[in-house]
Amino acid sequence: MTRFWLGGYGPAMEGMAEGIGLLAGDAGAETALSYRGAVTRTPSPSWLAQHPTLDVVYAALEGDAAVQAFARSGESTLTPLGEPVEAGKYVCHLAVAPSGRYLIASCYGDGRVVRIGIDGAGRLVADAANKAAELRAALLGEPLQDSAAPAGAGVAAKDPYSSRPMPAPEGAAAAPGASGHGDPGSAAEEGARESHAHAAAFLADGRIATTDLGFDVVRIWRPTASGLTLDHEVVLPKGTGPRHMVVHPSGHLHVVTEYSCEVFTLAARSDGTWAVVSSVLSSPIAEIGVDFPAELARTRDGQFLYTALRGSNTIATLRVRGAGESLESIALADSGVDWPRHHLVHEGKLLVAGQRSDTIALLDLDERTGAPLGIRHQADVPTPTHFLPVR
Repeated sequence: MTRFWLGGYGPAMEGMAEGIGLLAGDAGAETALSYRGAVTRTPSPSWLAQHPTLDVVYAALEGDAAVQAFARSGESTLTPLGEPVEAGKYVCHLAVAPSGRYLIASCYGDGRVVRIGIDGAGRLVADAANKAAELRAALLGEPLQDSAAPAGAGVAAKDPYSSRPMPAPEGAAAAPGASGHGDPGSAAEEGARESHAHAAAFLADGRIATTDLGFDVVRIWRPTASGLTLDHEVVLPKGTGPRHMVVHPSGHLHVVTEYSCEVFTLAARSDGTWAVVSSVLSSPIAEIGVDFPAELARTRDGQFLYTALRGSNTIATLRVRGAGESLESIALADSGVDWPRHHLVHEGKLLVAGQRSDTIALLDLDERTGAPLGIRHQADVPTPTHFLPVR
């Protein structure tokens, strides 16, 4: 049986999801998936992440600014594992360390990048050292030299196009709108420069990359005993809006931009710093200001990448060239949903979540060209925002 945990938006985020849901296909009918309901009542679990070795799932409770752990308690059920742990405003992405000892939460609303510890049973553990440092910063004005929250009092995290430092979390402006942490493009159109952390990825050398959609920066961090230390930054052109990333098998990092509809490829140089080596439009006919790329996914072998364009509701296919250092846009196809928020490649097919259509779609992929061949199946799902294969 093919099964996926489903993240979604609940009423507080202008959605209809009642919690983490289950999408499944009966044996022999894996290409006909159906929604099986909520497996645990959770407010707007918009992003899900799996522990690398334990049967534990972590959910970003976007509207509640918190992260919560859930243990699998049956074939298709999840049970809360401890209480929610505070993260940051509009926490929208989680990445669990390969060691399983901590996760990185990215928070769109206040720009925070937060490391949260994980104990041996998979429970979330608030980092006491970071909490103490944050308290000292709030009371005494001490800088967070080793902070994992660049929107706090960290000294390194600033808008590279301005001398204005990033605002503190408690004083950060609220993201415009409630559904999906603001309307894409609004910050770019208004000229606002607010930090919006959006994703994290673990690199082969143990460092961590994070995107700041508001400041057009990819940050490279080094994990330390007390949190994260900023190693360096890769500044993208102003107004591009780096959103999500995938690490290619070659080690290259591909980053999709929400505002400029591009995919940038980054590579590590001989001195260990990262830099942009190429960029390409997601699609030659992508319309900037109308299309807003969301997720970026790749095939297992890394030969093809897929990004969804919210607006035209299409899926763009890109072929990876050389040793991963460049991309070529090769196809554009109907996503089968409205506002394709998330997608993933699964067993030679593409599964797409339609946030505004309350549906999911399954697309066939051409094995040779990688291009979508058409919509195989669609199903009703309440405000889906993320798929996570059930392990």
